[in-house]
Amino acid sequence: MKSHPQFNEKWLQGKIVDDASILGLGDLAVKDVERIQPRAGRLDLLLSRPETGTRFEVEIQLGASDESHIIRTIEYWDIERRRYPQYDHVAVIVAEDITSRFLNVIQLFNGFIPLVAIQVQAIEVNDAVTLVFTKVLDQVTLGANDDEDEDDPTDRTFWEHKSSTSMLGFTDQLFKLLSEESGHELLPKYNKHYIGVSDGGQVTNYVVFRPRKQKINVEMRLPISEEMTNMIEEAGMTFLSYNDRWGSYNFLIDPKDISTNATVLKEIFRRSRLRYMGSEAE
Repeated sequence: MKSHPQFNEKWLQGKIVDDASILGLGDLAVKDVERIQPRAGRLDLLLSRPETGTRFEVEIQLGASDESHIIRTIEYWDIERRRYPQYDHVAVIVAEDITSRFLNVIQLFNGFIPLVAIQVQAIEVNDAVTLVFTKVLDQVTLGANDDEDEDDPTDRTFWEHKSSTSMLGFTDQLFKLLSEESGHELLPKYNKHYIGVSDGGQVTNYVVFRPRKQKINVEMRLPISEEMTNMIEEAGMTFLSYNDRWGSYNFLIDPKDISTNATVLKEIFRRSRLRYMGSEAE
């Protein structure tokens, strides 16, 4: 697109404004276009996720990515997060060619700077143009430290008092589903703030549980998607929120629905486990 007379950066920017979901980051709203930055130029796009308030500082570059592009993207992200600290902020780089050298540089920042790199291609067939966006580097979220439960270990009795004995029994049913899905036994790791997952003594918190008095709060690490949200809601579970900072879904399940939702729950657990392991959930 870089040398094309019509399909230029302005045209690409307009397509994203028309439908920000084409980036593959979920159903985002457009907050601003060509947003003026104090003594630092203009931010191409400022997008937001209405349900969480997370803001995405998006920079577009046609052709191959370069060093100035990443510097500019991070600078705009930093300006916005300082101006509006009440929101979570994610830097997004969109380029036709995310080079391996550029990717190596980005990965040095990822985990410290919430950064997403997206490669875009314009495919022209019979005078029709299709845009294909591919996420080549996803945001590495600084989720709950897998070892943090070592600081506040508790036991089953603690949670029985916090919720109830019967609710712990229902939580056991969820761990049975976890074990069936993974193919080997997974055990609860009791912590003051949540019940994590222990795999042979190793903490693998791709899902955590917080039994309440009547329902069980489930938190799992997965990218937000309409498919996953619908899967949760259509099964009758209560979708509470999506946490962009931690990259996790938060929903409630009624104990009486565990058995009827066993297949759905195991599929959700499978995707979360594969995601946690760094594999692509198919």
